[in-house]
Amino acid sequence: MPIFSLDRLYELFTNSENVLVSPSKWEDPFENFILQSSVQTASGETGKFAFHDDFYGQCWTFHTASDAMWRIYSPNKDAVRVRTSVDKLARSLSGSLGQWAHVQAFIGRVDYLSDQKLKRFAGTVFELGFNPDAIARSLLIKRKAFAHEREVRLLYLEKGGTKHPNGLYRYTIDPHTLIDQIMIDPRLTVSDAKVHMREIRNRTEFKGKIKRSLLYAPPEGFVVNVP
Repeated sequence: MPIFSLDRLYELFTNSENVLVSPSKWEDPFENFILQSSVQTASGETGKFAFHDDFYGQCWTFHTASDAMWRIYSPNKDAVRVRTSVDKLARSLSGSLGQWAHVQAFIGRVDYLSDQKLKRFAGTVFELGFNPDAIARSLLIKRKAFAHEREVRLLYLEKGGTKHPNGLYRYTIDPHTLIDQIMIDPRLTVSDAKVHMREIRNRTEFKGKIKRSLLYAPPEGFVVNVP
Protein backbone atom coordinates (compact mmCIF):
# COMPACT_ATOMS: atom_id res chain seq x y z
CA MET A 1 0.00 0.00 0.00
CA PRO A 2 1.62 3.25 -1.07
CA ILE A 3 0.48 6.74 -0.15
CA PHE A 4 -0.31 8.79 -3.27
CA SER A 5 -1.01 12.47 -3.66
CA LEU A 6 -4.52 13.15 -4.95
CA ASP A 7 -3.03 14.43 -8.22
CA ARG A 8 -1.14 11.16 -8.65
CA LEU A 9 -4.29 9.17 -7.88
CA TYR A 10 -6.32 11.08 -10.46
CA GLU A 11 -3.54 10.65 -13.02
CA LEU A 12 -3.56 6.89 -12.38
CA PHE A 13 -7.29 6.67 -13.16
CA THR A 14 -7.34 9.20 -16.01
CA ASN A 15 -4.42 7.68 -17.90
CA SER A 16 -4.94 4.04 -16.83
CA GLU A 17 -1.18 3.86 -16.31
CA ASN A 18 1.05 2.80 -13.47
CA VAL A 19 4.39 4.61 -13.27
CA LEU A 20 7.70 3.14 -12.09
CA VAL A 21 10.60 5.44 -11.30
CA SER A 22 14.34 5.15 -11.90
CA PRO A 23 16.22 4.61 -8.61
CA SER A 24 18.29 7.68 -9.48
CA LYS A 25 15.18 9.72 -8.61
CA TRP A 26 14.47 7.99 -5.28
CA GLU A 27 15.01 10.13 -2.18
CA ASP A 28 17.62 7.97 -0.46
CA PRO A 29 21.00 8.69 -2.15
CA PHE A 30 22.16 5.23 -1.04
CA GLU A 31 19.58 3.48 -3.25
CA ASN A 32 20.93 1.29 -6.05
CA PHE A 33 24.37 1.54 -4.41
CA ILE A 34 25.47 -1.93 -5.57
CA LEU A 35 24.81 -1.32 -9.27
CA GLN A 36 26.29 2.19 -8.98
CA SER A 37 29.49 0.95 -7.32
CA SER A 38 32.80 0.24 -8.99
CA VAL A 39 33.44 -3.45 -9.64
CA GLN A 40 36.62 -5.48 -9.62
CA THR A 41 37.09 -8.81 -11.35
CA ALA A 42 39.13 -11.74 -10.04
CA SER A 43 41.94 -10.66 -12.35
CA GLY A 44 42.00 -7.19 -10.80
CA GLU A 45 40.27 -5.30 -13.61
CA THR A 46 37.91 -2.51 -12.52
CA GLY A 47 34.87 -0.95 -14.15
CA LYS A 48 31.17 -0.09 -13.82
CA PHE A 49 27.97 -2.04 -14.36
CA ALA A 50 26.68 -1.14 -17.82
CA PHE A 51 23.05 -1.76 -16.78
CA HIS A 52 22.98 0.29 -13.55
CA ASP A 53 20.27 2.65 -14.87
CA ASP A 54 18.12 0.02 -16.59
CA PHE A 55 15.83 -0.66 -13.62
CA TYR A 56 12.63 1.17 -12.68
CA GLY A 57 10.75 0.60 -9.45
CA GLN A 58 7.74 1.42 -7.33
CA CYS A 59 7.69 1.22 -3.53
CA TRP A 60 4.75 -0.18 -1.55
CA THR A 61 4.41 -1.10 2.11
CA PHE A 62 2.94 -3.94 4.13
CA HIS A 63 1.82 -1.47 6.81
CA THR A 64 -1.93 -1.28 7.31
CA ALA A 65 -1.71 1.59 9.80
CA SER A 66 1.31 3.79 10.42
CA ASP A 67 1.40 7.28 11.86
CA ALA A 68 4.95 7.77 10.53
CA MET A 69 4.01 6.88 6.95
CA TRP A 70 1.11 9.34 6.90
CA ARG A 71 3.26 12.14 8.29
CA ILE A 72 6.14 11.47 5.88
CA TYR A 73 4.15 10.99 2.67
CA SER A 74 1.09 13.13 3.38
CA PRO A 75 2.55 16.26 5.03
CA ASN A 76 -0.42 18.40 3.94
CA LYS A 77 -3.02 15.74 4.84
CA ASP A 78 -4.14 15.61 1.20
CA ALA A 79 -2.84 12.18 0.15
CA VAL A 80 -4.52 8.78 0.10
CA ARG A 81 -3.39 5.25 0.82
CA VAL A 82 -4.09 2.76 -1.97
CA ARG A 83 -4.50 -0.96 -1.28
CA THR A 84 -3.98 -3.91 -3.58
CA SER A 85 -2.50 -7.42 -3.26
CA VAL A 86 1.03 -8.54 -4.07
CA ASP A 87 -0.40 -10.94 -6.66
CA LYS A 88 -2.43 -8.24 -8.42
CA LEU A 89 0.49 -5.85 -8.42
CA ALA A 90 2.86 -8.44 -9.86
CA ARG A 91 0.40 -9.53 -12.55
CA SER A 92 -0.32 -5.93 -13.54
CA LEU A 93 3.30 -5.59 -14.69
CA SER A 94 4.08 -9.10 -15.89
CA GLY A 95 0.84 -9.23 -17.87
CA SER A 96 1.96 -6.20 -19.89
CA LEU A 97 5.29 -7.80 -20.90
CA GLY A 98 4.22 -11.06 -22.54
CA GLN A 99 7.00 -13.60 -23.12
CA TRP A 100 9.64 -11.37 -21.52
CA ALA A 101 7.91 -11.10 -18.14
CA HIS A 102 10.18 -13.68 -16.48
CA VAL A 103 13.31 -11.57 -17.15
CA GLN A 104 11.81 -8.08 -16.85
CA ALA A 105 9.21 -8.09 -14.04
CA PHE A 106 10.05 -8.66 -10.36
CA ILE A 107 8.44 -8.09 -6.99
CA GLY A 108 9.96 -8.65 -3.59
CA ARG A 109 10.12 -7.69 0.06
CA VAL A 110 12.95 -5.35 1.03
CA ASP A 111 15.49 -6.61 3.57
CA TYR A 112 17.00 -4.11 6.01
CA LEU A 113 20.64 -4.89 6.78
CA SER A 114 23.41 -3.63 9.03
CA ASP A 115 26.49 -2.13 7.37
CA GLN A 116 28.40 -5.37 7.90
CA LYS A 117 25.66 -7.46 6.30
CA LEU A 118 25.34 -4.97 3.42
CA LYS A 119 29.03 -5.47 2.62
CA ARG A 120 28.64 -9.23 2.80
CA PHE A 121 25.59 -9.11 0.54
CA ALA A 122 27.41 -6.95 -2.03
CA GLY A 123 30.21 -9.49 -2.13
CA THR A 124 27.97 -12.49 -2.77
CA VAL A 125 24.89 -11.33 -4.69
CA PHE A 126 26.52 -11.93 -8.10
CA GLU A 127 28.55 -15.01 -7.22
CA LEU A 128 26.39 -17.11 -9.59
CA GLY A 129 26.51 -14.53 -12.37
CA PHE A 130 24.68 -11.44 -13.55
CA ASN A 131 21.28 -13.03 -14.06
CA PRO A 132 18.10 -10.88 -13.87
CA ASP A 133 17.06 -12.33 -10.49
CA ALA A 134 20.38 -11.40 -8.88
CA ILE A 135 20.26 -7.92 -10.37
CA ALA A 136 16.73 -7.44 -9.01
CA ARG A 137 17.81 -8.69 -5.55
CA SER A 138 20.43 -5.95 -5.46
CA LEU A 139 17.55 -3.45 -5.33
CA LEU A 140 15.77 -5.24 -2.49
CA ILE A 141 18.08 -4.22 0.34
CA LYS A 142 18.24 -1.05 2.44
CA ARG A 143 19.92 0.14 5.60
CA LYS A 144 18.34 -0.68 8.97
CA ALA A 145 17.46 3.00 9.46
CA PHE A 146 14.60 2.49 6.98
CA ALA A 147 13.18 -0.69 8.53
CA HIS A 148 10.04 1.18 9.65
CA GLU A 149 8.91 1.27 6.00
CA ARG A 150 8.25 -2.51 5.71
CA GLU A 151 8.65 -2.08 1.99
CA VAL A 152 7.85 -4.26 -1.00
CA ARG A 153 9.09 -3.24 -4.43
CA LEU A 154 7.76 -3.72 -7.92
CA LEU A 155 10.70 -3.70 -10.36
CA TYR A 156 11.03 -3.53 -14.14
CA LEU A 157 14.26 -4.27 -16.06
CA GLU A 158 14.64 -2.61 -19.46
CA LYS A 159 16.36 -5.34 -21.47
CA GLY A 160 16.84 -3.19 -24.57
CA GLY A 161 18.75 -0.40 -22.85
CA THR A 162 16.02 2.15 -23.68
CA LYS A 163 16.08 5.22 -21.44
CA HIS A 164 12.50 6.23 -20.69
CA PRO A 165 11.64 9.96 -20.55
CA ASN A 166 12.24 11.68 -17.21
CA GLY A 167 13.30 8.39 -15.62
CA LEU A 168 9.70 7.10 -15.67
CA TYR A 169 8.49 3.77 -17.03
CA ARG A 170 4.75 3.70 -17.75
CA TYR A 171 2.60 0.67 -18.43
CA THR A 172 -1.14 0.24 -18.96
CA ILE A 173 -3.37 -0.98 -16.14
CA ASP A 174 -7.04 -1.14 -15.23
CA PRO A 175 -7.06 0.83 -11.96
CA HIS A 176 -10.54 -0.44 -11.09
CA THR A 177 -9.18 -4.00 -11.15
CA LEU A 178 -5.82 -3.27 -9.55
CA ILE A 179 -7.01 -1.16 -6.62
CA ASP A 180 -9.05 -2.74 -3.82
CA GLN A 181 -9.45 0.22 -1.48
CA ILE A 182 -8.67 3.92 -1.10
CA MET A 183 -8.02 5.30 2.40
CA ILE A 184 -8.26 8.97 3.43
CA ASP A 185 -5.75 10.62 5.78
CA PRO A 186 -6.78 9.95 9.43
CA ARG A 187 -5.88 13.50 10.50
CA LEU A 188 -8.72 15.01 8.46
CA THR A 189 -11.96 15.78 10.23
CA VAL A 190 -14.89 13.55 9.38
CA SER A 191 -16.53 16.34 7.36
CA ASP A 192 -13.34 17.12 5.38
CA ALA A 193 -12.80 13.43 4.74
CA LYS A 194 -16.31 13.14 3.30
CA VAL A 195 -15.56 16.00 0.91
CA HIS A 196 -12.45 14.14 -0.30
CA MET A 197 -14.39 10.90 -0.66
CA ARG A 198 -17.08 12.51 -2.80
CA GLU A 199 -14.49 14.20 -4.99
CA ILE A 200 -12.53 10.96 -5.47
CA ARG A 201 -15.68 9.01 -6.27
CA ASN A 202 -16.83 11.62 -8.79
CA ARG A 203 -13.48 12.04 -10.53
CA THR A 204 -12.44 8.37 -10.66
CA GLU A 205 -15.82 6.55 -10.71
CA PHE A 206 -14.13 4.04 -8.41
CA LYS A 207 -16.66 1.43 -7.25
CA GLY A 208 -14.59 -0.03 -4.43
CA LYS A 209 -14.33 1.05 -0.80
CA ILE A 210 -13.22 4.58 0.07
CA LYS A 211 -12.70 5.03 3.81
CA ARG A 212 -11.24 7.47 6.29
CA SER A 213 -8.43 5.84 8.27
CA LEU A 214 -9.36 5.21 11.91
CA LEU A 215 -5.73 5.22 13.02
CA TYR A 216 -6.42 7.73 15.79
CA ALA A 217 -9.83 6.40 16.82
CA PRO A 218 -10.11 4.37 20.05
CA PRO A 219 -10.76 0.63 19.64
CA GLU A 220 -14.40 -0.24 19.11
CA GLY A 221 -16.16 -0.86 22.38
CA PHE A 222 -13.31 0.67 24.38
CA VAL A 223 -14.47 1.27 27.96
CA VAL A 224 -12.52 2.21 31.08
CA ASN A 225 -13.82 0.41 34.15
CA VAL A 226 -13.57 2.29 37.43
CA PRO A 227 -14.35 1.05 40.96
